[in-house]
Amino acid sequence: MATTTGASEAALLDKEIEDLRAEGKPQHRLATARKTLKIQCSTLLSSTSTQGMIQSAASPESSSLTRRPRRGNASRSALRSRSAQQHAYVQQCIYRICTPVTAFKIHDPDPNAVDGGHVLGLRFEVMSRGRFLRPYYVMLNRPFPRSRHLRVHRHTIPPAVPLAGLAARHLPPPGPQGDEQPRQDLERFVRTLRRETTRYHNRLGVSADLRRRLGLHDATGASVSASSVVEVGIADVEAKQIKLTWADERSGRLVMDDDGNVRKLLVFGRQGRDWETTKELFGRYGRMEDIASRLEGKMRRVSNS
Repeated sequence: MATTTGASEAALLDKEIEDLRAEGKPQHRLATARKTLKIQCSTLLSSTSTQGMIQSAASPESSSLTRRPRRGNASRSALRSRSAQQHAYVQQCIYRICTPVTAFKIHDPDPNAVDGGHVLGLRFEVMSRGRFLRPYYVMLNRPFPRSRHLRVHRHTIPPAVPLAGLAARHLPPPGPQGDEQPRQDLERFVRTLRRETTRYHNRLGVSADLRRRLGLHDATGASVSASSVVEVGIADVEAKQIKLTWADERSGRLVMDDDGNVRKLLVFGRQGRDWETTKELFGRYGRMEDIASRLEGKMRRVSNS
């Protein structure tokens, strides 16, 4: 029953894609329909019942009992191949979820590289809205003579993450000879760096969720009123501040902490600070979800009046 329902939904999505092509709809709607179809197909292939049906159809007993046309055999072969690819992809995703940080060795081909070209690589997995993003890499080497202390050689960490401060705290360079050498804690450096990277992407997600919650992705000029929020965006490099702009030229600033919780809210109008709107939107324990709900409610009341 589940397979039949999934097949009918896939057929409806195919029809919707063809309709969008015929009507010349915007590309983002067509991309959304294709993405939904791909998710439906992956869900069907990943289910236990579908895997069992494919395996039973591929068994020698079933193939010897029933004669199938060549075209049907080709379709089943393609289905088995696609099922194997989906199974491998699921295993890869499970591995990336269970091991968000991976260490590997690299050899620098430069003949003048320090420490004989030996480099330790660290790969950091990042997930946002149920999808894996492009991983980040940190390369470490040992450039200090007669010392095994590590140093950050290259990296792809975003500038908002304080990599230099974390390295100075957890991977301090060696001191002068004869003095007590500082101890490096590579494990703590990796844990802290991953936490800061995850926090940064969570703060980016807060801004995107707020835009989506207020309907700014599909907003049109006809649906904008004087009290509608027309712009939401990141206002600083660390993604700790969100800028709000209303249609009546008011502006606001949301200040978040490292974990994405709202700490301050400022609203400015033509006459200066708008204390009334600030008090209406931000309470003592205001969360981003609460502020979004209050903004939605206020925009809905204005549009209905």
